[in-house]
Amino acid sequence: MNGLPRGRIALAGAVAQRPRRAGHAWVFLQYLLGFRRLGWEVLFIDRIPASMHGSGSSTRDLQASAEATWLRDICSAFGLEDAYTLLAPDGEAIAGRSRAHVRTFLRSADLLIDFMGYLEDEELLGDARLRVFFDLDPGFDQIWDDLDLADPYDGYDAFVTVGLNIGREDCPIPTCGRRWIPTVQPVVLEEWPGTGAPQGAFTSVATWRGDYGPLEHRGQNYGLRVHEFRRFLDLPTRTRQPFELALDIHVDEIEDRRRLARHGWMLSDPLEVAGDPFAYRDFIQTSLSEFLIPKQLYVGTRSGWFSDRSICYLASGRPVVARDTGLGDHLPHGDGLLLFDDLDGAVAAVEAVAADPSRHGRAARALAEARFASDRVLQELLDTVIGEPVGSIGANARRP
Repeated sequence: MNGLPRGRIALAGAVAQRPRRAGHAWVFLQYLLGFRRLGWEVLFIDRIPASMHGSGSSTRDLQASAEATWLRDICSAFGLEDAYTLLAPDGEAIAGRSRAHVRTFLRSADLLIDFMGYLEDEELLGDARLRVFFDLDPGFDQIWDDLDLADPYDGYDAFVTVGLNIGREDCPIPTCGRRWIPTVQPVVLEEWPGTGAPQGAFTSVATWRGDYGPLEHRGQNYGLRVHEFRRFLDLPTRTRQPFELALDIHVDEIEDRRRLARHGWMLSDPLEVAGDPFAYRDFIQTSLSEFLIPKQLYVGTRSGWFSDRSICYLASGRPVVARDTGLGDHLPHGDGLLLFDDLDGAVAAVEAVAADPSRHGRAARALAEARFASDRVLQELLDTVIGEPVGSIGANARRP
């Protein structure tokens, strides 16, 4: 679908700081490659935080760092070698395009999409004409803002979230006075082709605890994936199906590791089986199905969150068995996508997939094509965001 560029879109996010976390890199690749498919010129803005490399690090050291090497390799592998920049803690570019190029690009861009407010450079933010805050972790940033623990939203013009239920009466996530634009995440279908009948194990690529701690808000405690997963430890012994977790779990989590092993969960190192974007894709496409347990906060708030990883499974013709986060009003389920609320429901869903994986695999691919194809998802997002006058969506809009 490439041709003459329709315009320019800058995207700011964090790939470099997570070397060999290929699933995390694919989140941003779907947007970069998807927008490019639609004919947009794209630029990805990443940075190395000062907390990772102190002020004493030389430019040469930063250029040779694992973070810079990872981002450089990712972009080169997908034809984005001229479409990214990596900023040092002092704001100067150490890989990809120069800071001067970034400023020129931002001044002419139709919009800047800033994932989780990752770009903190006031000069670059000021160059952007339309600034969009993109919420990938629904519930965390809103609760931080509501508790005055952080102020992530100041200066943005529009607010997008993958929490499809934010703003509904049955979702306790605070809106923080913003009108949130809900969206599903995209998948570039040509990068994730169907690969025949599903076979193998029920798998997942996941982090046991993640970057954030549990939260308490308005009398409710919200935990992490570990807290939700423990409710389903008995699943392998209840179904007799194979389960493999490419699980990022700390070596000191000795008791949890033992519990998982005792209950029949096979653990693999995600850096070994899914440590680059192609190995990650192979791991998904050689699975029978995904078994998805979200963070407990997503479940407890009925946020309507759905994993970018699950969408890759669906596109690959791999069904998804997922703990429900309030998705029933948004996505068709029962074939290809099977939702559950408790252990008995998880057992039933797993057995249904195991009984007819080919049918569920075909339904999974059809669902990806109908609801998550990047051409559709990203065009709808642009129509909504660009169709709003600058400053009419968010409060305290930053002006150049």
